[in-house]
Amino acid sequence: MPQAPHVVVIGGGVSGLTAAHRLNGRGITTTVVEAAEAPGGKLRASPVAGVSVDAGAEAVLARRPEALDLFAELGLDDQVVHPGPGAAAIYSRGRIRSLPKGQLMGVPGDLRALARSGVLSPAGTLRAALDLVWPRTPVRSDVPVAAYVGTRMGREVVDRLVEPLLGGVYAGRADELSLDSTLPQIAPMARRDRSLMNAVHTSLSGRGAAPTKAGPVFASLRGGVASLVDALVSLQKDLRTGTRAEALERLPEGWRVRLEGAQGAQAETLDCDAVLLACPAPEAARLLADTEPAAARELRRTEYASMALVTFALPASAFPATLTGTGFLVPAGEGLTIKAATFSSNKWPWLAQELDRVNPGEDLVALRCSIGRFRDENALRRSDEELAAAALADLARVTGLRGSPVETRVTRWTDGLPQYAVGHAARVERVRSAVGSRPGLGVCGAAYGGVGIPACIADAGREAERLADALTDHNHTDRGAPGAAGPNQPGPNQQGVNP
Repeated sequence: MPQAPHVVVIGGGVSGLTAAHRLNGRGITTTVVEAAEAPGGKLRASPVAGVSVDAGAEAVLARRPEALDLFAELGLDDQVVHPGPGAAAIYSRGRIRSLPKGQLMGVPGDLRALARSGVLSPAGTLRAALDLVWPRTPVRSDVPVAAYVGTRMGREVVDRLVEPLLGGVYAGRADELSLDSTLPQIAPMARRDRSLMNAVHTSLSGRGAAPTKAGPVFASLRGGVASLVDALVSLQKDLRTGTRAEALERLPEGWRVRLEGAQGAQAETLDCDAVLLACPAPEAARLLADTEPAAARELRRTEYASMALVTFALPASAFPATLTGTGFLVPAGEGLTIKAATFSSNKWPWLAQELDRVNPGEDLVALRCSIGRFRDENALRRSDEELAAAALADLARVTGLRGSPVETRVTRWTDGLPQYAVGHAARVERVRSAVGSRPGLGVCGAAYGGVGIPACIADAGREAERLADALTDHNHTDRGAPGAAGPNQPGPNQQGVNP
């Protein structure tokens, strides 16, 4: 029988591993090449106080199907968990305040709830109310988030609500982030409705064209969402970590990937039928510079933000009162180093149970603090010890913390979050068009269709299916094959939009 098609996937994060899984399911042989010593990309976990705690992304958006469907497909259903009771808050105007009810990614839909929250000053609340009476703001093309939301509701809504929420996803600046790509639920309202506040209220009440779904917003896995990587790796037969792809070469039939020789060893080449680049945009640009320079030029324009996560295990007695809620966000103007704090053992009940089981009688809580904003990363130049000290000082100021941590972990993600600048969707379309003109070439990952785990799974699935369709059609045509290795039943179509 003819040999099965072979695809080299460059990048062993969740996108690359998912794509390889989908290709394998279509009867295609895959080799996953990952430059880091361990697979998983931004999904990683390590012990804190003896318990495995996520060191990167800690949750998936439960209102999108892709991640939960993949969990089920991999037999992880019994590990799926949802956050415990309690809501996120925001540290604004000197104290922790509840996020106003009836908001969508920080855009308020209920003026009374906004006023009661105290997140904005009285003048800021009155400015937001003008949206209800002002005429329509024309939006004919993609614009910065701050330009539209600020025009409708004022700068305080942008600075104290919208940007802190977007910062948790992109670590980005509302003055530069794309309305279409980062607030896809808001963008249609900007073009359709006169009042943004009324449009948000209508959507959240279930009367809009795309009402918000009921049920938990987030989900994770017992043991950490990084468990997904372990499950995918266990199914991948050829995974090469600590191996960098040096160059791509187009062959008359297929592609050649040159791999960097490890520790002085001779460089290796892999000849394959197709290549899928599931790596960050700068790396994809480097590899495409000779074979597809137009795509490489577009990819070089994608900027990235760096960040750090400081995770603590602390005695509950270190706090003057019991911690409630799941944590708080911090607007940039509040004078703190941290941009968010998550009360992890409140948010994830399984984690509290594990801390008690592994550390009986110690009554420990787990917290993690996020540091680093795009174009304002001076804090990240500090040492790990200095970052941890700054985070503890901020926690003391906000929560009254007076104790010392039992254990501290600092995780740095240098150039970890792609920035979806204005015009992002059009740039991605140009990249895909250029890449798609080359048979057997594809791109996927956080730089394209969304930075969240479900979005990455969806993007990887779509691109894997596209390549698989082309390869299996080619096999049937060129390898003639009533008996040729054709496609098996494909996995579920991984559709979705940027969350």
